[in-house]
Amino acid sequence: MLVFEDVGPPGSVSGVLLARFERYLLCERGLATASAMRCAVYARRFLDGLPGDGALAGLTAGEVRAAVAREAASGSVSVAQCFVTALRTFLRFCFIEGLVEVDLSPVVLSVQRHRGSLLPMGISRADAEALLATCDRRRGIGRRDYALLVTLLRLGLRASEASALTLDDIDWRAGELVVHGKGACLDRLPLPADVGEAFASYLRRRDRPRGGRRELFLSARAPFRPLSPHMVSNVVRLACRRAGVTVVRAHRLRHTLACEMVGAHVPLEQISQVLRHRQLETTANYARVNVDRLRALAMPWPGGAE
Repeated sequence: MLVFEDVGPPGSVSGVLLARFERYLLCERGLATASAMRCAVYARRFLDGLPGDGALAGLTAGEVRAAVAREAASGSVSVAQCFVTALRTFLRFCFIEGLVEVDLSPVVLSVQRHRGSLLPMGISRADAEALLATCDRRRGIGRRDYALLVTLLRLGLRASEASALTLDDIDWRAGELVVHGKGACLDRLPLPADVGEAFASYLRRRDRPRGGRRELFLSARAPFRPLSPHMVSNVVRLACRRAGVTVVRAHRLRHTLACEMVGAHVPLEQISQVLRHRQLETTANYARVNVDRLRALAMPWPGGAE
């Protein structure tokens, strides 16, 4: 469903344009629905900031740079970076569609952080066990939360990927799990025994509400609906509070798996396969986690102590 079909007055120029842009992202670029909607929201923000009625006729490089400057000054760096990425894609789409005479996407400058990049951080094995222990597996919601948490910890799924899991994605005979990854990619991962047992316990006792929905993780109260990525992170946050540990989001559990593999000296190529990174450079960021191993590679400081 396209989010901008009914935005603004019926048949408004911006509403039609954004609906076309979102359709392009879904059909031509293969983006996930949530990613396409997010890009379209940033495109709407760009159009709203243009002078007049937001028409693209006569769009200049100066107006594009001014939009990036406003975004960089008004929000966080991460939000500005997402805006820049979406704007480049939108301007390229406008050029392809013949809405502007010149491709202005190269004009969009990157937004840089002015601090050192942080090390990817997971949680300790003790904290991970504490999260699982807080799930009351005598109750349906506890078995659901346990199955969700053990999936995040053992397979390193993103919150959006856990949210998108369906009953049809579990291949019990092959012992595999189909994951709907970024860019509409489908990946088959081995189904660890403890994850499979958690799924079976959750499903066999009929804890999952009935009603024809195929999504694996559903809300515990009516109206029963699939857990959104935000709700998946809420499950993690609530478990942290119950366990009395630092509150984190679901993505920190993905970092946890990666950090544990680095600590176990698993090659980066294998870690990349597990995390389903498209580029090895993304996985290489985790190589910085083991500071002791990095110190062994450091050259002696000239003139320092022997």
